[in-house]
Amino acid sequence: MLISCTSLFVRLGKRTVLKDISMAVEPGEIVTIIGPNGSGKTTLLRTLIGAVNPASGHIFKSPKLTLGYVPQKLYIDETLPMTVKRFMNLPKLGSQSDVASALHHAGIPGLEKQQVMALSGGQFQRVLLAKALLGQPQLLLLDEATQGLDHRSAADFYRQITAVRDKLGCAIIMVSHELHVVMRKTDRVICLNGHICCQGKPEAVSSSPEYLSLFGLDSESEAALYLHRGHHRYNHQENLDHVG
Repeated sequence: MLISCTSLFVRLGKRTVLKDISMAVEPGEIVTIIGPNGSGKTTLLRTLIGAVNPASGHIFKSPKLTLGYVPQKLYIDETLPMTVKRFMNLPKLGSQSDVASALHHAGIPGLEKQQVMALSGGQFQRVLLAKALLGQPQLLLLDEATQGLDHRSAADFYRQITAVRDKLGCAIIMVSHELHVVMRKTDRVICLNGHICCQGKPEAVSSSPEYLSLFGLDSESEAALYLHRGHHRYNHQENLDHVG
């Protein structure tokens, strides 16, 4: 395992945000964490990378594990002139070849001379992805990296994430609320709402009562029908783990 946690409890102030979280990520695996607003998705990522200390439980990381992180949002002063190359080299200077390679893997080769503030939302998210790839991470974490992007841009971004995994071999943890967009690009889904409601193959999670109830859907809804379109039927018990 690259990273795992057992019986993780996280409190922010007096409020318990995460309860009894146990999960693990294997090399090369894409894991998507879904859940409504306030379900603890971002807190879980921040706890795994060490930015938040758990109240109890254990986190295990493989020796010398390297991480890359793509935040949900990053604000830059619109009046600040900065090229992509300069942004990529903050806070420390990297080699020109490393920057070019990272931009290539993020699907935006040759963008070094562009002004950051002139980029589209989709381009800027790919620059953030490229920056996260500079350290050649074994584990890449993305916190709702497509927030604010239209459907097509989000789908393109997730396709690029799959290409990154295939080319670089890194594992990926993605936070999203768009299962219908990411389900074809993920190996396993964890449905979170303060605790793990269920987890398993995306096709199984999308039809589970826990998932449908959590997002206010039903088995006959348009969203549920979309989730099943074009997918083979799976044995529900073999592909879905329920957590009480």
